Amino acid sequence: MKNYFFLVPALLATSIAQANEPVDQLPDTVITASRVEQPVTSTPAAMTVFTRDDIERLQASNVTDLLRRVPGISITSNGGPGSLTSLSLRGTGATQSLVLVDGQRIDSASAGQPSLEFLSVDQIERIEVLRGPRSAVYGSDAIGGVVQIFTRQGQAGLQPRASFGVGRNQTYTRHLGLSGGNQQTRFDLGASLNETAGFDRTRHSADGDGDRDGFRNRAINASLIHQFNNDIEAGIRVLDQRGNTEYDLGGNPEDDFSLSTVAAHAQWRVNPAWTTRLEAGHAEDKRDSSYDFFDFTFNTYRDSASWLNTLQLNNQHSLQAGLDWYEDRLRADSDYDKTERYNRAAFVQHSFTTDNLSTELGWRHDKNQQFGTQNTFNAALIIPVADNQQVVASYGEGFRAPTFNDLYNAFGGNPDLNAETSKSYELQWRGLFQATQLQAALFRTDIDDLILLDPAFVAQNISRARIHGLELSAGRNLYDWDTQISATWLDPRDRSTGHQLPRRPKRLLSLDTDRQFNTVGLGFSVIANSQRYNDASNDQKISGFATAEARANWRMTPELRWDLKLSNLLDKDYSLANYNFNGDNLGYREERFNARLSLTWTPQL
Repeated sequence: MKNYFFLVPALLATSIAQANEPVDQLPDTVITASRVEQPVTSTPAAMTVFTRDDIERLQASNVTDLLRRVPGISITSNGGPGSLTSLSLRGTGATQSLVLVDGQRIDSASAGQPSLEFLSVDQIERIEVLRGPRSAVYGSDAIGGVVQIFTRQGQAGLQPRASFGVGRNQTYTRHLGLSGGNQQTRFDLGASLNETAGFDRTRHSADGDGDRDGFRNRAINASLIHQFNNDIEAGIRVLDQRGNTEYDLGGNPEDDFSLSTVAAHAQWRVNPAWTTRLEAGHAEDKRDSSYDFFDFTFNTYRDSASWLNTLQLNNQHSLQAGLDWYEDRLRADSDYDKTERYNRAAFVQHSFTTDNLSTELGWRHDKNQQFGTQNTFNAALIIPVADNQQVVASYGEGFRAPTFNDLYNAFGGNPDLNAETSKSYELQWRGLFQATQLQAALFRTDIDDLILLDPAFVAQNISRARIHGLELSAGRNLYDWDTQISATWLDPRDRSTGHQLPRRPKRLLSLDTDRQFNTVGLGFSVIANSQRYNDASNDQKISGFATAEARANWRMTPELRWDLKLSNLLDKDYSLANYNFNGDNLGYREERFNARLSLTWTPQL
């Protein structure tokens, strides 16, 4: 794997030396950094944004297909579409990064991690990835960063859409949608059905595990936003995804799942200096598991409400302040001492901007019904270097609240647990040279009170971790090929043992390049990860890998577009996680070579 990373300095140097047309720049504004729309250059956070155009250009089959391209993100899955999937952001754990859909938390209140494997890209308009701690704005879980997914919303006019795709392993995708509106009202409706017969996800065939493991997902989205006048807006967004996924665990186990969110808002520009916004939402994560001899259910529900205020005090000073509340409820077959809890919070963030420097200071106070109070703080300094460069120094604190499993499970729960806490330090440099976007980030994160099981299988705050990292990325147009490359070096360590943290590679590489030839487009990608360990003791090594993909599109008419994607082009046999079978540690299978052809119809009305 090291050979791929030796190429990075040469590729970065080449991108600076060449001077063709500019690559697409980052979007002018982002929302996730401070929960209000702001210029991307004014936020100290390292950001990656995927638009709807990116989703279609990359022909992404799922959310993790996009996220694995982000600097500092590695993906772990138990093999194939619909299998248990988690992300590690900047070397943190699967439960230490916050994932939102239209502002709603979607992590399971029992297990603590979001069901990324069930999110369909057909319903998604945009994804913003913030790298680095943001608990001072969002509270629990935002240690490694924040991933926010925005569902589709309407534009002026009326735009129907339909697509159908077919691929290997009896894979079929279908989507219908209608988007439209006028200057006052916008709406979007969409429905999709994606399914695959799958493949055998494990490397043994005993006890019925040699069968194919299929996946079926039915998804709908709806949004309605109305502008009453220049100052008042209200809207609602709905996302619902449900289906069935099969896997291997002896016999023929399967899960019936549903993942849904509802997000409503009302925003009022009270005067030129003050904008206030009310948000309310509901999220559900349900999973009914069936085995040959028993069934069990884990359903979590979350209600939430927020009051956000933005004050533009003058040309240099602005203030964001807000109140948050959410309540988690659990319905499960297993025994839990408690099945409900609330969290209340207040936060404030101040921004100061001049031509010579910008600063950001933020503080948040959380009160949780179970583990008490938690205060988090962040600070950042942005210094412009000429007109095309910025240097950013930042400090951020984070925490993760214990889950229902950690606290209340009758088998191993510990109600006396403290929250996991972190401190992060980061130095960034951003530059734009001859249409080449360059970014570099050097960071360190210390995490205390990590929650692990002790020898008696009871959850305890018994571990500490330290993560060092370096991220490099570049983007430009090379001979009419829009090219993005990023490389990450990580050292995620358990400080008590010196071992590498499990399921986290130390080196990551991503390369995407695309070119449009009039009505025909071509693209290629490479994703590479170094080796990782499956276990905390570093006894089970998982080999590194590099996969390549190719894609093409043909705009047959202004209304019809063909897309072809060849995934895992070299038919690489690799694993992202191991499992234990009769004392043997075997790797889950990831999908081998796959071809997918799809047709999209967007009639002009």
